[in-house]
Amino acid sequence: MMRIVDILYGIPTLIIVILLTVLFKDKGVNPLVNVFIAIGLTYWLPMARIVRGEILSLKEREFALAAKTIGAPNNRILFRHLIPNAMGPIIVTVTLEIPAAIFTEAFLSYIGLGVSAPVASWGVLASDGTEAIRSFPYLVLFPALAISLTMFAFNFLGDGLRDALDPRLRQ
Repeated sequence: MMRIVDILYGIPTLIIVILLTVLFKDKGVNPLVNVFIAIGLTYWLPMARIVRGEILSLKEREFALAAKTIGAPNNRILFRHLIPNAMGPIIVTVTLEIPAAIFTEAFLSYIGLGVSAPVASWGVLASDGTEAIRSFPYLVLFPALAISLTMFAFNFLGDGLRDALDPRLRQ
């Protein structure tokens, strides 16, 4: 499975999302669902690498080896020791991937591959605002500020969670 992840990880995510969005657009599915499916099919790749690396690292730690030594079954070691200890990096990675997904959706909507005009999206609002940018520049400014502030907020949340959940920083 990781070889498939490595192959897909070598292809730029935005290209895969654009190709999937164009592919699903012809199937008659709701454009918002198309974007969600395309982002969901591509944004799990970094998470898979992080989870695998974290689990491989944790299974060599003393608590996992001690549980194996006393005869705990593999399921118990996995669910009671490895997954709870891996949740910190997983939560941090999720909060740091959300801004990328927001930007991807806004970009796809801006270029016309995402949601269409009746549905509200920051990309659609910015796209509509570019037509009247000389007369009403705030039509582009406000959606761009909303995207930027949301991305900053999730990045700060991810940094704060990383600091709070990192066991090496606990005293």
